[in-house]
Amino acid sequence: MPDLRDGESTFVQGSASKPYVLKNIGGVYSCSCPAWRNQSLPIDRRTCKHLRAVRSDGAEELRVGQALGEQPAAAKDKPKAPPLLLAETWDGVLDPTGWLLSEKLDGVRALWDGKVFLSRLGNRFYAPDWFTAGLPLEPLDGELWIGRKQFQRTVSIVRRQDQTQHWQEVRFQVFDAPAHDAGFESRLEVVRLVMELNQPKFAALHPHVLCQGRDHLLEELARVNDLGGEGLMLRQPGSKYEPCRSSTLLKVKRALDAERA
Repeated sequence: MPDLRDGESTFVQGSASKPYVLKNIGGVYSCSCPAWRNQSLPIDRRTCKHLRAVRSDGAEELRVGQALGEQPAAAKDKPKAPPLLLAETWDGVLDPTGWLLSEKLDGVRALWDGKVFLSRLGNRFYAPDWFTAGLPLEPLDGELWIGRKQFQRTVSIVRRQDQTQHWQEVRFQVFDAPAHDAGFESRLEVVRLVMELNQPKFAALHPHVLCQGRDHLLEELARVNDLGGEGLMLRQPGSKYEPCRSSTLLKVKRALDAERA
């Protein structure tokens, strides 16, 4: 039987009276059988005998990223989380005038370490070579992103290990250059120059504007909310890249929340 195309489903008769439903939604394969539903693994890492029967053992091994039946790696083998800058929440009191303002993306945070993409927990994202072409040998911090309200679609693509062509939908929105010991504006300029010099097809500098004050912040927040966006980010001018949760980076998620803060 040919593989399920994106959005397709099929039926497989199992031990129950009704056949089980197999689906492929954005590269995430599922089965309605109890063996698939009752697993504690993330949905993109689950498999079952019905999926193996339809797709073959080899295809399922490649998709889930490990040999079927293989035991999880020991705790000592778990990946190490990269030293990322994490945000605090805007309290609604701090004057945002002069801070750098950008849209908060509802994608997947990723660190390009100069060779591969790593998640916040240190897991590798297996981007195809054609996707990473043009990215520098130095670290870049950003977000793997498709568009507003596309978080689940993004997750379903970037967590796969078969380097699917679906990566063509994804963009790496870069908002920092962690290796440079300089203020934030200087690091943004580094990213701009890297993009201009290398011209990576699937990466871009995430745009920032200077915040003119609280009214400007709330107006921009309302605009992004109306477009279905996640919210906003505030970055303190001149601030260094700190590999921890820092008050130099603030998230603002909803105008109502901001007003009540």
